[in-house]
Formats: sequence, structure tokens, C-alpha cells
Amino acid sequence: MPKLAYLGPQGTFCEAALRILVPGGERLPCANVTAALDAARSGEADGAVVPLENSVEGAITVTLDELAWGEPLLITAELLLPVEFSLLVRPGTEMAHIKRVYTHPAAITQCRNFLARELPDAVVVAAPSTAAAAQEVSMEDSPYDAAIGPAIAGEHYGLHELASSMGDRDDTVTRFVRVSRPGVLPEPTGADRTSLVAFLRDDHPGALLEMLSEFSVRGVNLTRIESRPTGDGIGHYFFHFDAEGHVAEARVGEALSGLHRLSADVRFLGSYPRADRVSPQLRSGTTDPDFSEAADWIARIRSGRV
Repeated sequence: MPKLAYLGPQGTFCEAALRILVPGGERLPCANVTAALDAARSGEADGAVVPLENSVEGAITVTLDELAWGEPLLITAELLLPVEFSLLVRPGTEMAHIKRVYTHPAAITQCRNFLARELPDAVVVAAPSTAAAAQEVSMEDSPYDAAIGPAIAGEHYGLHELASSMGDRDDTVTRFVRVSRPGVLPEPTGADRTSLVAFLRDDHPGALLEMLSEFSVRGVNLTRIESRPTGDGIGHYFFHFDAEGHVAEARVGEALSGLHRLSADVRFLGSYPRADRVSPQLRSGTTDPDFSEAADWIARIRSGRV
């Protein structure tokens, strides 16, 4: 079975996602997203599972930046994991005993209402991850009385679940992706997603519109657009795109080709099955046969056969 790196320690939502994506695979917990991706790049692991975006918090920017700037990696699969937070305590701890809570900043944001209602006087401190918070709280000499994290973290570290379903929304999901070193792409399934990064050649009026037009004129729907700073000063950005379809399909391939002509650089991040299994609605003129017929027509013109 493959060995997959993930955002650790044991008990993170990322580990829960890995267990679903690669059942039975060997797991390598890492201190942060960068370390997990570097383990995949170096060959220490066969790949990695990392969070990409959350339905409440939005993009996981460290993942976006690592995929854009680090040694190339390809996304080969994705998973939409429901996010459910629990209040985890050492056995014997009651709600009235809780004065200090430890958890990841995203959990703080997503559990605001519960904290204001049930623990209005508690001090909430940011942790590197929800699992790291649970690991810390499990220690007898911990300065924290409770952690907020997934139930799996309580199982790992022997904590009691004092409250469950703490999130302000009950439909929150995090999108996780499996990445590996460049290689053979997953075959098209008819319900796929293509991810890429594009860097502006120069900043001018309509530059982003020109990029978007490469997709729209070919009937390629974009499911996500994120701008990120290049680091070269205020106003300099590159863009992450998620598009419906697979690069093997004519409309997607031609859109990427057009984008490549316009951009200073385009990094292809993979074509892979969508977790929600939603197939794109193709309008007339954008199917593979339509592109083939058009290519045959122009070839006949150029050869003088029309």
C-alpha cells in the first residue's frame, strides 16, 4: 500500500480524509502542509493529502502557495469531508471547569456561537492544528482545560467528548486533495475537475478578462478562482483556477493552450475525478466531436479542398 504524508499529528481532519481516500495506506503525519508536500516531493512518501478549501473559511492559502511555487505536484483525487467539531476534555472535566480552550484558528471562527453561549468567559488560544490541541490537552500538566477538534482526535488521545456538533453551521465541508509527483493522469470519467495556476504576463486593463475569456468562449465553466500575491509588491497577483472537465477533452485542452499563450507562465495542477460526481452541462459547439469537425473544416480550407 502507498505511504501518504498528511497534516498531523494523529487525529486531524486531514487524517480522517486520508483514511477515506486511501483505506489501509501507510500514514506519515507531518508538522504542517509544507512538510507534508515536501515529503511527497522528496520521495519520503508516495504522495500527500492536504486541505485545499473550506466552505466557510475559503481557500487554504498555504496549500495554494505551495502548489504554485514549490516543486511540481499533481492533484490526483479530491474528497469533500463534513466538518464536525467536538469539545474534548480530560475525563472528569465539566463545562464549569473550562477556563482555557486550545484549538486551530479555523475552529475558533466556525464555533463562535457555541463559545459565546456556553463558554463566554473562557480564553481561547490558537493552536497549530485541532489534533495538536487535543494532544496538548491530554497531558496532565497542560495549561488548557479543553480542545476543539474532530472526534477522531479524542479517540487518539484519550479525551472525553463533552459536546459535539459545535459548529455554527451543520453543512460545513472541507475539500481535501491527494497529490503526487508528476506522472500519468487519471483517465477522464465525464465528471472531472482541472486545476491550474496562471501568472499574468503584464498588468493591463482587461488582463483577467482575457484569461477568463479563454474558458468562456470554449464553454468551460470555472468552479473556483483565487487571486494570490506574487510577493513582488502591492498589486501583483497570480490566479488559481478550478475548471470543469479533463485536460484530455478538447474544450479544456484548447482553453489551457489559449491561456498559456496569454500568460507569463501556467502551472498545470492536474485533472482528476470530482468528489461530487457532477458532470458539466455542455452547450452546443463545445463537445469533442464539435471541435474535431471544426478542425477538419479548417484543414480542408487550408488544403484547398473547399
